[in-house]
Amino acid sequence: MRNISVEEIIPLLDLDDKVLGNTSHFFNNVQPAESINEESLDWINPKKKNKSEYINNSKAKIIICDSSLEINEELTKNRCIIIVENPKLTFLRIVNKFFEEKIKFQIHPSAIIHPEAKIAENCHIGPYTYIGKCEISEGTIIQANCYINDSVTIGKNVIIQAGAVIGNDGFGYQRNKEGALEKFPHIGGVIIKDNVEIGSNTSIDRGALGYTVIEEGVKIDNLVHISHNVKVGKHSVIIANTVIGGSTIIGEYTWLSPSVSILDQLIVGKNVIIGVGAVVTKNIPDNETWTGSPAMPFKDFLALKRKLSKL
Repeated sequence: MRNISVEEIIPLLDLDDKVLGNTSHFFNNVQPAESINEESLDWINPKKKNKSEYINNSKAKIIICDSSLEINEELTKNRCIIIVENPKLTFLRIVNKFFEEKIKFQIHPSAIIHPEAKIAENCHIGPYTYIGKCEISEGTIIQANCYINDSVTIGKNVIIQAGAVIGNDGFGYQRNKEGALEKFPHIGGVIIKDNVEIGSNTSIDRGALGYTVIEEGVKIDNLVHISHNVKVGKHSVIIANTVIGGSTIIGEYTWLSPSVSILDQLIVGKNVIIGVGAVVTKNIPDNETWTGSPAMPFKDFLALKRKLSKL
């Protein structure tokens, strides 16, 4: 376990951040709060009360905190206190830099690759993964047992976790005069932009005639289903067990909580938050928070709860 000095983490800090106290300390591990020792790197949630008391009780010698901490000589006497705007963000950057095991770029011998697939040299394709006639850019990691169908374009630095299925047909049918279902053709594809992450056992359907599009920086959890022709705006978050109906548009910087269901052909605005288990049946404007089944604005949901509690 290598000792990491305070000097080594300074390049990861912003110009306005402050390093106070004894900078000769080092750390070589990160631990849960109950396991922190003198050689751990620690951080404090800005919402935490009694930060000074926490620091005095922590065994860690290097602690990341926000500017709400009241600094005194006793706190910095035998510690290094790093004052930043967002302690958790700084902490994760340090952990990613020094502790996360870097994956080796390679194509596993058991992977099946279509002869016309275009894969950048510095990609990782895990065991028993199938790659169809598609295009994959540099820095992308596709874990084991994934299925990437034809007509899928994957950008740079994308992570696709084990068991994901990208580019299969969507669920589209039309009844004929006998009442039998005839399948609607799915001859489109999927476009996944740079820096997207897709969780394990998630399914993203190809477009029927056009494309299903996942914009830059979107983070998709495990066990999510995204139907044909869906458009997900950049830097949005979609959490586990969420289902998005066909041709729905999700705005940028939007948050879908666990087990959200969104009907077909709806528009969810940008900077929207949708609560756990909500069933969305109508369009949602920008910058609003909705929840419930059927989903409604949060203020309306609270008003309804108050009325029901008086019955």
